[in-house]
Amino acid sequence: GQSTLAGVGQKSMSLTAGIAGTTTTVSAQILLPAGRIDKTVTLRPGNLTLLWQANDSHVPPFYRGKALPTSDSSIKVVAIPEVKSGSGFTDSKSMVYRWEKNYVNQQGASGYSKSSFTFVNDFLDDNNIVSVEVATPNYQYSGAGNINIPIFDSELVFYKKDPVLGTLWERSLQDTHTISGEEIVVAEPYFISPKELWRPELVWRWFINDTLVDVPAYANNIMPLRANPGATGTSKVRLEVENQYKYFQTAKKEVLISF
Repeated sequence: GQSTLAGVGQKSMSLTAGIAGTTTTVSAQILLPAGRIDKTVTLRPGNLTLLWQANDSHVPPFYRGKALPTSDSSIKVVAIPEVKSGSGFTDSKSMVYRWEKNYVNQQGASGYSKSSFTFVNDFLDDNNIVSVEVATPNYQYSGAGNINIPIFDSELVFYKKDPVLGTLWERSLQDTHTISGEEIVVAEPYFISPKELWRPELVWRWFINDTLVDVPAYANNIMPLRANPGATGTSKVRLEVENQYKYFQTAKKEVLISF
């Protein structure tokens, strides 16, 4: 209802869209020698949020960060549309979704009410671009969005286990660690799959001074250490963890133990 632009050859204009669900009407009057042409378009902006999670990525208890995907990880992407139809917002379960991964149409994951898309990333990809188009069944209202999901490496971190307080998550062991008497080292393989460390898919190999050491299967992420009274020196403790069914999901870490 307000004049914003006029003049000879003014064929385009720009405006800022309102919040999701608001309505803006733009009208154009084109004056030609043969007469006048009137055209009106209604803009009703929506909002589309894409969230993702790594379904099978391990992180320790009380970890405040996000579990990150690695090679061959299962990743779930959820679309949350805000599209206003009539007096309220359209239910996300009553909309039609068309998903793409790396610009390839995912026909099996697309369709009515399919607001989420789960896939296993290829070990050759450094990242995955997931796109989605959302529309009402009559295609009167629609929206689109995309998200870039990077791929990370698994990482091993060593912690000290206190006999009273348990694992001291607030401080990891440095590359050189000094012990006196007995001490227990706890290993946490961040972002490896599966989440449950006791699963047989994970193979654990502990080495002390490059010699393979057997550990109980029920405590494969724990290494007890002991310094003999009066003895001094250093020993190298190394751990290798791998998923035997996912070749690129591996993690290695070593620490020098001084006593």
